[in-house]
Formats: sequence, structure tokens, C-alpha cells
Amino acid sequence: MSAAITVTHRHGDRVIVEAGGVPLMSYVYKPDPVAYESRKPYTHPLRTLRGRRVSGYRPADHRWHKGLQMTSSHLSGQNFWGGHTYVPGHWYQDLPDRIGSMRHDGFAGFTVGGDRLTFTERLTWVAHRGDEWARERRDIVVHSVEPGEGAWAIDWGIELTNVRDVPLVFGSPTTAGREQAGYTGLHWRGPRDFGGGRVFGPDGLGGDDMMGAQAPWLAFVGEHDDVDAHSTLVFAHSPENDHAIHESHWFVRSKETPMVAFSWAFFEEFALPPGESFTYRYRVVVADGAWDRDQVTGYLDRHGWS
Repeated sequence: MSAAITVTHRHGDRVIVEAGGVPLMSYVYKPDPVAYESRKPYTHPLRTLRGRRVSGYRPADHRWHKGLQMTSSHLSGQNFWGGHTYVPGHWYQDLPDRIGSMRHDGFAGFTVGGDRLTFTERLTWVAHRGDEWARERRDIVVHSVEPGEGAWAIDWGIELTNVRDVPLVFGSPTTAGREQAGYTGLHWRGPRDFGGGRVFGPDGLGGDDMMGAQAPWLAFVGEHDDVDAHSTLVFAHSPENDHAIHESHWFVRSKETPMVAFSWAFFEEFALPPGESFTYRYRVVVADGAWDRDQVTGYLDRHGWS
């Protein structure tokens, strides 16, 4: 049975969700001040029901990595990921005039139930020089806060509309020529102690084989410093993503830089024509303990998509 949640909205800043006295997540929509890091909303910290932190914020290796956030590393010559930009033949370059941002325009809906939070956010994707390139509708649902299962979940939906008079072209460092660097889309950065974590998926997939793979879900198991404990995050596609504008692949690293992305442009670019939209919907499950494949599949079977 789902536990009750408490929601605190610090207007103009963030939305905090707690359960059992534990702050499970903080959705920060007030932009961080550094433009080079691509100002945009992010979710950090993320915590398990036992209070274990499972997200990283501004790590020394990539200051623009901030918990769970929507990104787009290569978009028609702009970088909505943050930080240095991959340039074919020149590796990564500091190109601050290519860094875009995502502007919070307001909430179109905000509903708090006893055990569920649902909100719709309106955003605008703005190029470096101030041109408005896209309008986004973002739907966030926090649900299934279940102490008996040791887990809770956040669903994240995006509908993005091109407001330019030319196509928006989505890519990644891999589409620009760097192998195994197809990061873009919804991205999670783990805490530093999750380095060396275990990665697996369905049907025997696991480890390095998950990089660039296609699968309905991916699990990441990390071990914490300071306490004798593991935590698991499960990243899952909604079935409707099978019919999205472009097929997705997993981007995952588990050694020095623990991270996972639902990459919507890993190997090939795709274009969004003027006036048209695309949609994706994802789920992230945050769980205490080191789950195995049977636990993941059992959880996902019990908690279907609505």
C-alpha cells in the first residue's frame, strides 16, 4: 500500500516531496546561475525510502551534471546539455556561445493527493542568443511510495514542439563522430560512490553490453560509502515510446562516472519539422537494496502504466 507523502512548494524555487520524514526528491526549477552549465530544471537530491542519496550534483568531472534532468547535447548546433561541446576533429571544446537553456514558464497544473503528486510544467527552450526554439510540456508524477516494497517511482513525460521556421535537428557526440558517447535526453548522474556499480537489463543483458542497446528497462545497482547498504535505480520506457518519432538506445557508464540516459539520438540524428511535436514518457524507480532481475521484472509487472 502506498504511503502518504508531504509536498512543500517553495514558490519560484523548488518542489520537495517527503515520506515518513525522509525528503525523497527536490525538483528545482529556479535556474542555477552559471550559464555554461545550461540553466534548466533538475531533480536533486533523490533519496531512497531509507534516506540513501542516489543522485550527484555538480561533480568535479562534469559540473553541469545535476541529478535527474532533461538534456539535449547536440541540437541544431546548440548544446542544451551544458559544459564543453564535442566538435568533430577537435575533441571537446569550450564554446559558451553554443550553450542553450530551458526556461521555466509556469505550472499548468499541480495536484497533491494523499500518496501522489502530479504537476504539469511549461518550459521554453532558448538558444544562446535568446531565440526561442521550442515549447515543452513536462508532466511529472511521483507515486507508488511503498515501504513494503522499499521503493517509490517518478514518471517523467515530455511533449516538445518546434516553434522555429526550420527543422530542429537532434543528435549526440556519437552522431558527430565520437564512438560510445550517445548521451542526450533524460539523464541521471549518480553519486560518486556508485562508481563501479552493476548494470543489467532484461533477457540476460548486462554490463558493457547495455551501452547503445535497446531494451524496455535498465537497472543500476550502487553501493554506498559510510553505510553497509546498496540501492537500485530502475529506468523504464513507457510502451508508447515504441511509436515515438525516433527509436531510443541506452547510454550508460558505471565506472568513474556513474550515469544513465534515455538517449533519443544515440547513433543517428533525427529532425523535428516546424510546428510539429514529439513525445516520450519514462519511469525511474528508486529502491533500497541490491535488486536482481527477478525483483525488477516483478516490480514492473505489478506497477503497470496508466
